[in-house]
Amino acid sequence: MTLLATFAIVVTLLMISIDGYNCKVVQFIFGDSLSDVGNNDRLSKSLARANLPWYGIDFGNGMPNGRFTNGRTVSDIIGDKMGLPRPPAFLDPSLTEDMILDNGVNFASGGGGILNETGGLFIQRFSLYKQIELFQGTQELIKAKLGTPAADKFFQESQYVVALGSNDFINNYLMPIYSDSWTYNDEGFIDYLMETLNAQLRVLHKLGARQLMVFGLGPMGCIPLQRVLSISGSGECQEKTNNLALAFNKAANNLLEDLSKSLPNASYRFGDGYDVVNNVIKNPSKYGFENSDSPCCSFGRIRPALTCVPASTLCKDRSKYLFWDEYHPSDSANELIADEIIKKLNFTRVNQNNSPTPAPTDAPSPN
Repeated sequence: MTLLATFAIVVTLLMISIDGYNCKVVQFIFGDSLSDVGNNDRLSKSLARANLPWYGIDFGNGMPNGRFTNGRTVSDIIGDKMGLPRPPAFLDPSLTEDMILDNGVNFASGGGGILNETGGLFIQRFSLYKQIELFQGTQELIKAKLGTPAADKFFQESQYVVALGSNDFINNYLMPIYSDSWTYNDEGFIDYLMETLNAQLRVLHKLGARQLMVFGLGPMGCIPLQRVLSISGSGECQEKTNNLALAFNKAANNLLEDLSKSLPNASYRFGDGYDVVNNVIKNPSKYGFENSDSPCCSFGRIRPALTCVPASTLCKDRSKYLFWDEYHPSDSANELIADEIIKKLNFTRVNQNNSPTPAPTDAPSPN
């Protein structure tokens, strides 16, 4: 009787342990440099890495951590405010099955796109299809640990973020060295992107993704790099690029609405931050910014700098700049975008016991 009682207790504890993993909702993030938290830093041949100062100066210990900004990403901030744990990079050498169950995984890769051919100049990066392939491998690990029924439940209760698309334009379609630039016109290229994204989201649904959000594109034509490369040399926003972003957003929103209606138990939503960023660009002081057209980290008048390096000069107050480098928003901008998406989609906290991580304190410029 004692042996049977002991066995029953062990079985009960095991069941509680497995179910316990499902009590905590985690997220799986697929994206590009706007969401990368260290994957590209571990791709030794990648030319798109955020592994030098002053990346990460306002995050944690102030050292580079793989994020292509001075602080947090939009996904970081939305997750924090929803009570979701921050998922580690897939290539984090300390990643284990228990970490996945407790925190999820971030597959985002700088330079990656919806299309496999996007970002080829960066040599190494994970496209969305590759990220999904890595996610499939992750699922096999969890199934081996929990068993298929419990693993399926875990993945179906998780949250999913897909945040790609800008590289498909800036580092593909708008660059004449890529064949897509002369194979398609604007409408045809967006149709190509939507056909590909549709197939990818359907694969994620088969893999268990039920609660999923796709981030829209911002005014890509107004990032510092696009301004400095403007044909007119005026430094103004490139309207063609902005119009492509708007067309992409409209098509992606329609796609998600259709998928939510056609896929069983799917809640696929579109996070649109275009308008709020555009408003800051037009009237920065209204939103507490002082600069909305140039990077905080740069070589001064030597433009474009392309990346932020130790020899770069930093702006005096990083919290007042919309852009961190030639491509990427600052922590302050990311918080503005995150708050707008949370408000539009009426997000509420998922894990009540998780406290949101505070915004970084802006340290004095080292220059």
